Amino acid sequence: MLIRSLQILIIVAASVGYSQSWQQNDNVFNPSGIPSLPFSQPRFADMDNDGDQDLILGSISETPRYFINTGSVTIPHFEVGADIFAPVLELDCELGVCIDLDNDGDLDFISGGYSGLQFYENTGSPESATFLRIADFFSDLDLGSNPVPHMADMDGDDDQDLVIGYSEGGQVRYFQNLGTPEDAIFLQSESEDWFDVGLYAYPWFSDLDIDGDMDILIGRDGYGFYYYRNDGNETEWIWTDASSQFTGLGNDTYWNSPCLVDLTGDNLQDLVFGSASGPLNYYANTGNAENAEWTAVPTLFGGVLDVGGASNPVFIDFDDDGDFDLLSGSQLGDIKYYENTGTMVGPAWTANHGIFNSIDHSIYSAVAAGDISGDGLLDLVVGDLSGNLFYHRNTGSGFVYESAMFTGIGVSGWSSPRLFDLDSDQDLDLIIGDENGGISYFENTGNVIEAQWTEDPSLFGDLDVGSNAVITLGDVNLDGNLDMITGNLFHEIRLFSLERDVWVEHSEIVWEITAGQNASPALVDLNADGDLDLALGNYEGTFNYFENLTIVSVDKPKEYPQQVHLYAAYPNPFNPSTNIQFDLEKTEKISLQIYNINGKLVKTLLNQQLAQGTYHYSWDATNTQAEVVPSGVYLLVFQSKTTTLTRRLLFLK
Repeated sequence: MLIRSLQILIIVAASVGYSQSWQQNDNVFNPSGIPSLPFSQPRFADMDNDGDQDLILGSISETPRYFINTGSVTIPHFEVGADIFAPVLELDCELGVCIDLDNDGDLDFISGGYSGLQFYENTGSPESATFLRIADFFSDLDLGSNPVPHMADMDGDDDQDLVIGYSEGGQVRYFQNLGTPEDAIFLQSESEDWFDVGLYAYPWFSDLDIDGDMDILIGRDGYGFYYYRNDGNETEWIWTDASSQFTGLGNDTYWNSPCLVDLTGDNLQDLVFGSASGPLNYYANTGNAENAEWTAVPTLFGGVLDVGGASNPVFIDFDDDGDFDLLSGSQLGDIKYYENTGTMVGPAWTANHGIFNSIDHSIYSAVAAGDISGDGLLDLVVGDLSGNLFYHRNTGSGFVYESAMFTGIGVSGWSSPRLFDLDSDQDLDLIIGDENGGISYFENTGNVIEAQWTEDPSLFGDLDVGSNAVITLGDVNLDGNLDMITGNLFHEIRLFSLERDVWVEHSEIVWEITAGQNASPALVDLNADGDLDLALGNYEGTFNYFENLTIVSVDKPKEYPQQVHLYAAYPNPFNPSTNIQFDLEKTEKISLQIYNINGKLVKTLLNQQLAQGTYHYSWDATNTQAEVVPSGVYLLVFQSKTTTLTRRLLFLK
């Protein structure tokens, strides 16, 4: 329990050992339902045989995800589909394309990943794919790691030919299908080098000019695109560099991975491309066959979450599916709910406000969620402009307002409640920010089933953090101390750390963060890298997201890990160094090594026996000889006696 007699002092600390780095990425709050996965690789195919284009989304973080087009040929809309790629091995696939390689009327899957090029035959049906790995199908081909495939009938013989983008050198190489439409044969000795666009080529066949033969669009690890138009025919290719058709596109993103697909039903190829940062970019082709013109369409795969004014975010796993959902108050007083239909590392948001339709308050509502009644259901605590608090108990089928819960509890105005177990007694305590900049603390002196609120004015004392105060709590820099981030009316973000029962302000940790009016902070780990990132609401009603790029090791973790876990490295991409964190559930010998994409060992970071715990290392992009490695993709490999885990790293000079 907290020491009630502690004296609260606010100390502005010198900047010693607390430097923090943040990277803004507001695309995390994308309402389209399509997650922003790192190094996104969009591909399209009619996977359910209904005549429109479905989405296959590859990335470096997981096997591909499938999104079914529930719209139409002319007005697409994408929703999470069945997990049809569950049989695909993670090392087999960073991305892939679906095409009928065996001419049996359904779409097979050709994947490119760390293990090279793989063929997954569709043993299901045109409407419902079931993929089976056919071992050694491409064993004759020397493609290295992470080849990027695409296929089309380039020579007019009714079978599928192959083009590969190479990751290490950036070459684009063509492999003619020397077999039949039913039995494809590809030989290394019969391949042709076509183009070289630099590191990591992403080729895509498409008849952009609608002249009956295939042209080729190529993305790469840099900015922009290469486009080569076939001014010959199916049997005699004449390639003309017509990259000017894509001038101005992809210049503010890198690692661009494009595809051309008709999403408007006008027989013109539209452009969709992913990038290192994750969000998909969509440009409708509003030109003609001779001259493409590109018009940005931000809503299909992007857009901005907007509650209409005075956003006030809180993150909690409301639907109990293992990821963080988003709740927010609003200027009009209603409660907004965005279900996370993505993953722990790539959130996607689907509005489902209707479950809170019965809850309506005065303007400028703020919401907190937690199980106050001890029945395993998440209840709501709502504040608003009046300064009062309102308790809405979750019955499982709706919410019941119970006025007695907070009788006598209120603040001057603009009440912003938060629920947090401050005294570590397994029940939720109540913290309230108010319009005068004060913070009130009510300890739950009851229990998890029957809450009783006792005010403790000593915890925050006369601390004034500015008008319309909103707070969030958590260990931001993982130094073992509880941190508090506050926002206020005047765009200010402040951070205080509870050090030996004293609140110490560390302005240098958040100095680079730009907040909007009525900044409303919330700490949450939306990328599952083990540290707390910062989300901000604002007066306009939108949300900002600042990824925490710096982590400070903890010598004595409060809890020991119960399983082996290798977190995503951060930052990634990186220069000059990246941080690595892993959990070890028991004492054992482990190795931590860096490989290049060809499987060659670059450096051993660790090779020794370690005790159970959480560990932090870094890689400074040097090899065993202490030389800085070339720009490119590298593999971080964690290995113990029973476990092998990998993460991809991108070093950019």
